[in-house]
Amino acid sequence: MGDEKRPLVLRKNFGQYGSVVENGHGTDGLNVRRPVYQLEDLNRDTEYETPHTTFTEKCGKKIKEIRPLSCVLNSIPVLKWLPRYSCRKNFLGDLISGITVAIMHIPQGMAYGLLGSVPPVVGIYMAFFPVLIYFLFGTSRHVSIGTFAIVCLMTGKVVNQYSSIEILQNGTVVTTPSPNLELPLYTNVEVATTVTFTVAMIQLMMYSLRLGVVSTLLSETLVNGFTCASAFHVVSSQLKDLFGLPIKKRRGNFGFPLTIYDSVMALPNANRYACAISAVACVLLILNNELFKPMLAKRTRIPFPIELVAVVLGTTASYFLNLDSEYGISVVGHIPTGFPTATPPAFSLIPTVFVDSFVITMVSYTVTMSMALIFARKLMYEVDSNQELLALGFSNTMGSFFACMPVTASLSRSMIQQAVGGVTQIASIVSCSILLVILLWIGPLFESLPRCVLASIIVVALKGMLFQCQSIVKYWKLSKWDALVWIVTFSTTLFIQIGYGLAAGVAVSLLSVFIQGYKPYTCLLGVVPNTDLYLDIKRYKKAQEIPGIKIFRYSGGLSFASRAAFKDLLSRKIGFEPTSLLRKRTRLEESASRSVSDDYDDLLTRCIILDFSALTFVDPSGVDQLRQLQSDYAKLDIALYIAACSGPVYEKFVICDQEEGIESKFMIFPTIHDAVLFAQSNALRTKLI
Repeated sequence: MGDEKRPLVLRKNFGQYGSVVENGHGTDGLNVRRPVYQLEDLNRDTEYETPHTTFTEKCGKKIKEIRPLSCVLNSIPVLKWLPRYSCRKNFLGDLISGITVAIMHIPQGMAYGLLGSVPPVVGIYMAFFPVLIYFLFGTSRHVSIGTFAIVCLMTGKVVNQYSSIEILQNGTVVTTPSPNLELPLYTNVEVATTVTFTVAMIQLMMYSLRLGVVSTLLSETLVNGFTCASAFHVVSSQLKDLFGLPIKKRRGNFGFPLTIYDSVMALPNANRYACAISAVACVLLILNNELFKPMLAKRTRIPFPIELVAVVLGTTASYFLNLDSEYGISVVGHIPTGFPTATPPAFSLIPTVFVDSFVITMVSYTVTMSMALIFARKLMYEVDSNQELLALGFSNTMGSFFACMPVTASLSRSMIQQAVGGVTQIASIVSCSILLVILLWIGPLFESLPRCVLASIIVVALKGMLFQCQSIVKYWKLSKWDALVWIVTFSTTLFIQIGYGLAAGVAVSLLSVFIQGYKPYTCLLGVVPNTDLYLDIKRYKKAQEIPGIKIFRYSGGLSFASRAAFKDLLSRKIGFEPTSLLRKRTRLEESASRSVSDDYDDLLTRCIILDFSALTFVDPSGVDQLRQLQSDYAKLDIALYIAACSGPVYEKFVICDQEEGIESKFMIFPTIHDAVLFAQSNALRTKLI
């Protein structure tokens, strides 16, 4: 670099609009004095070079990074952390955590099994078989895999829609007409396991394609509205057992309003004994959660197992009072001991349930990853989003052969697992060991458990999700678009169908992103006197516009989709549209009715500077739009400069010029201040001439 471009340290001393006063002295700071640069000059002086990496080089680099042992350890994380496991430090916490979670698994598993329209013992299976696989392949140390209300409900909707044979707990086989006469007859468990297998295949396919980031399509707002509406679906599905109503399950669209209608019409025929038991159970559960639980939390981290107490008391009362035969209260019924026979899913049903399974996959994976990330950030360790897909895929594959529904991380159990001292997934092994005893020997003791008690456990557990409807106030204050996403997702999920609700939420979310990107933030900039700072003149009252110069800031992308919006926004900000002025000038020239130059005496703008510091990308259509604007402004004797664009944007300008054989006419500056000083010097030179 020559001496004329060597930077010198001088006092910061700007003129009225930012021109540097040379060799000033004072105490108000220092400034680096340098020449006014155009970007091409700066690139030449600083030896700018576009990074070049060929496809072969990228592949070679990736191949060199492959380490077979590292791949094995990353694919089976238990081999990495288990050898370093400290029994003295961690086992006691994992033991207490495992026992606590197992106690929670028993009532929740049985309740959510009913929610999925399968035998209650399926919920216990879900807490055993898939968890053993997740222990080997999962990267989260604290999530509790098993039943989750929303996923069980969604699976239950599919089961109700496609199953024609329901095997009750007492062994009775109930056959209902199939909604699709072309389909063979399937049992409720066959449909559930087929959904589980399909979910597993989708998760493994996503893992192979490294699509772990796909969960980002489901925003917090969308998930909040979706789970809130789904919670209302869960409550409506439990009204039959809560009140002992003689109603049938609704299939297809508009299930929620139709179920509410059926329940209201059937209230005169409700079982008053079931209503009384449900009321007592709900009151006890609520009192524990709202009063006793906070008091106990101050003294110990181990929660009181109120759900298990409710199950034991309900089972005992039902056994000695013969609630099923004497009072007509529906009970759980036969619970088999031992393991279920390994049975393959109904592969012929996979195409039929694929869409529903995909929706369940998205919900299940998003909830699990959200929980895993919460604990990872809190306790400072890493989780791998793609590895979680592999772990869930293998877990569900295992579960699909042993009468399981799709598994998901549970918010309540995961929080308890970490809060009572759980450190690793050893807690899950402890939990599985206790559930093994339940499956092999103790399970039949719960056969007389009233279903209304399980329904009460489900409804009370959903209090937090039901009260999420209050979130709409917060979202409305924060962002109207977020509020719209929440309302559409909630309404569609609640009143039409769960699958449609998720699809509608994703569609509105993407639409909001597109529209907000289509009309990005723009403003005119002014200079802060005696500085080189350029700020939004609407927000910063001391920022002053420079006479004859309009500085337009544009944030976002400039592409074929946004080029028209860019031109419109620019014209609105600077106060005129060049094409319209040119057409008007042409008409005046043709009519020769007055002097053309007189019509432009009031056009004070002589230079427009485009601040592209926040321009994320530009495509050939965007470059062409800039060329057209530059040409139109030049006909009006207005200069168009570009300032502060990024390297990739500058390279796109160069590539477009080279490919189209056009000599570049863009004047590009590294900063706004360079462009302003250049424009001022040009204006001064023009006046002198």
